[in-house]
Amino acid sequence: MKRFTSVHDVVAEPGLHALLSEARAYAQDPWRTPELGARKTVGLLFMNPSLRTRMSTHKAATMLGADVIVLNAGSDSWTLETRDGVIMDGTTTEHMKEAAAVMGAYCDVLGLRTFASLTDRDADYAEDVLEKFIAYAGRPVVSLESATRHPLQSFADLITIEQHKTVARPKVVLTWAPHPKALPQAVANSFVEWMRHVDVDLVVAHPKGYELDASFIGDATVTHDQDEALRGAHFVYAKNWSSYAEYGAILSRDMSWTVSAEKMALTDNAKFMHCLPVRRNMIVTDDVLDSPMSIVIPQAANRVVSAQTVLARLLAGAHT
Repeated sequence: MKRFTSVHDVVAEPGLHALLSEARAYAQDPWRTPELGARKTVGLLFMNPSLRTRMSTHKAATMLGADVIVLNAGSDSWTLETRDGVIMDGTTTEHMKEAAAVMGAYCDVLGLRTFASLTDRDADYAEDVLEKFIAYAGRPVVSLESATRHPLQSFADLITIEQHKTVARPKVVLTWAPHPKALPQAVANSFVEWMRHVDVDLVVAHPKGYELDASFIGDATVTHDQDEALRGAHFVYAKNWSSYAEYGAILSRDMSWTVSAEKMALTDNAKFMHCLPVRRNMIVTDDVLDSPMSIVIPQAANRVVSAQTVLARLLAGAHT
């Protein structure tokens, strides 16, 4: 595996079930392969803020024996220009071509976290920044979130579902929830994409106007009736995203979509999931988030497991 940007980088080699098996082994013994990172360096570049991704990936690399260099673009590094052919007479001071190439010269594996502009859908969905970074870096690259996907989060979500499921084929509901800001579709896109590759009954619920890109939804069941979606669910994943059709727009702040104890009562003793950070009493009520129904902390802890499993694969393939 030479890159990790989506589930598609996994399904052929090593295969999703093989990667899950490796994740189970790291969950049981995270210090099992310190030699993989010995005398190697992992570089992480963040173009937008992070808590879980930064800490979990740093910890995962350290447990694999690697040195870690973390940079925040614009504060720990120069401000970066990502467009080609521009006259750099503005606020950006270094081009991605040189920055990525230099990081590739210093590091064995690189990670990049970008964020959707929510203004130019074509550019965001072409993953222009991520793909340029991969092209210029010349090293294996892991996406720490991109404009359209958050694969390390989705892999952690899958690990969490595997750990907590009580039936062989659980019903998994991804439900839109209100939020005061316009957020990307990345987490929702990625979660749906990963769930479509495993044996679950996937239902996506959202108000009209919040349809995701058809290439991500595929044959997943979609409904505008949240209550109907929640009936019989085993896992409820709440997440806000802005409109794809009216790109970046907030079309609704309907608080009736907030996940509450009354909503969870419709489920089959479902577990509540969220990628965090979460807006309390907007995305989900306190009585759900603070209850045994919530598995958001184990879910967040599995970010270390997902990162370690992926980095192990990338480090093993570095310089081979």
